[in-house]
Parts: sequence; structure tokens; C-alpha cells
Amino acid sequence: MSVKKIVVLGTGGTIAGTASSADDNVGYTAAQVGVAQLLAAIPALQGLPLHTEQVAQLDSKDMTFEVWRLLAARCAHWLAQDDVQGLVITHGTDTLEETAFFLQAVLAPAKPVVLACAMRPSTAIAPDGPQNLIDAVNVALCAPARGVVAVCAGVIHGAADVQKVHTYRLDAFGSGDAGPIGYVEEGAVRLLRAWPQGDVQAAGRALAAVARVTAMPPVEIVMSHAAATGAVVRALVALGVRGIVVAATGNGTVHTELREALRQARAAGVRVVRATRCANGRVLPAAADDLPHSAGLSPVKARIALALELMD
Repeated sequence: MSVKKIVVLGTGGTIAGTASSADDNVGYTAAQVGVAQLLAAIPALQGLPLHTEQVAQLDSKDMTFEVWRLLAARCAHWLAQDDVQGLVITHGTDTLEETAFFLQAVLAPAKPVVLACAMRPSTAIAPDGPQNLIDAVNVALCAPARGVVAVCAGVIHGAADVQKVHTYRLDAFGSGDAGPIGYVEEGAVRLLRAWPQGDVQAAGRALAAVARVTAMPPVEIVMSHAAATGAVVRALVALGVRGIVVAATGNGTVHTELREALRQARAAGVRVVRATRCANGRVLPAAADDLPHSAGLSPVKARIALALELMD
């Protein structure tokens, strides 16, 4: 019986970053080391059936739709291969949650797609990237695993819930009140809840839509806050925006002036969705609501979901 392989796709990020000094964990340049070189430097991964491919090399704060498009296509290619057990993607932390959600939405994979990251560059005295990569490979090798997940500091987060919750700590990610999917403990996966499962038919339509367009429909995020006005919304409508996600206060409440501008935008044909700017919880709808909610998605993920709907 042939051994199935893990394909590791590189996109850059801090995990591939370098600094001029080993004690510098913030003044580094991201995306400097190739994915093959990263793996070659980790003794625990030697001898495993790994295949590498450099899809992109960028700081994830600069993630683009073009890279997402290419990454989704390469993921779809490798997931279709019978001799591939799963995928690992090296990624920066800044937009990891967005890439994870995008890939789950357009792939709904029956195999694991595991995003690995780091909060310290590869040149740090004690880099966290190698252990995160080892953990990600172990998750990808886990036979029951499926769907898009992220692994950081030994914690497995699902694509729908993962969010960056700290600017500097090594355990920079959380899953809100949904909680993590599980943990990686000395190479073993301890599962707490089900692996992500998506709508395969919807994912197929989304992937086809992504493949045929060169840009995402313009969808922007605005925030409700004290003394908010509708000026930004009116400016976006004038610029031809097709969708607006409002990061609302509390349970989806929106400042009166901003709400009126959003109502006018909706009347003009702009899709409007409410999410909450709170780190935990979701918008619970009320009978009197006139602006739809994001079904529990954070503002950045609601933006992606709305853009994909507008492509369909």
C-alpha cells in the first residue's frame, strides 16, 4: 500500500520571517524564507511523506484576492489527488482567520486543510513556528480530520470561529464562546468537538465563481460607535460599493444616524449585513430588525461571505 503524503503550501508570513538580531521578535521582515527551507530545518519532520509548493510569499496583512484565488485552486488540485492525505498551509497571523474562512467556504474539504503560523520569526532565539508546523502536520495526518482548521500553540481552531485575539502572545488565537476543536498533545490529537463540515454544493458554486472573476465584489466594513455618522456609508455608495458589513455595538445595535444611512444604501441596492464588534457572542435577531444579521460571523468573515454571495 502506498503511503499518502501531506502537501505543504507556503504563503509567507511571520513563520517565514527573519530579523537582523535573534532577540528581535517584532522588528522582523515577514515572508523571507521558502517553505521547503522551513521544513528542512525541522528534524522531527524529516522522513515524513511531505511535498512542498510555494504558492505566494507575502506578509499576510497584504493578502489579496488574487492570492486567495490561486491558493484555492492549488488546494482543490491537491485535495483531488488520491495519494494526498491532507494539506498544511503556512500563513501569517494577521489575516489567517479570513483565509481560513474563505477556503472553508469555497472548498468544504473532506480532507484536512491546516493553517500553520507563528508569532515569532524564524530567526528568533526560541521560534514558535517549528512546533506549530509539527502540530499542523500531525493534524493533517489524523485520519478522521476534515475541513479547514488553524493550529497555533497546540490548539486547533475551526475556520468559522478562529480569530486573532492578542497582538503578541504565542497563543494569539481564540475561538470565542464556541471553543476550540481540540488540542495537539505530544503529536496526538485530542478532539473536543466535530471537525468543520461545509455545504459541498455551495462550496462548488463558490469555487467556480472565484475561478471566473478577477476581483471580489466591493464589500466594505464600517463600525458603529459613539457619535457615528452616515458620512462613510454615503461616500462608499457614491464609489459604487455593492455590500456593507456594519460592525455593530452589542447585539447588533447601530447608531441612529449610521442606521439611517445604511437604510438609504439598502434602498439604493447595496446589500447590508450586521455583525457585532464584540469578541464573543453573536447577533440575536429581533422581530423589529430591518437589517439582516451575519449568522454569527465576525465582521471580516461576514464581508467574505457577502462577497461570495454577490459573485454567485
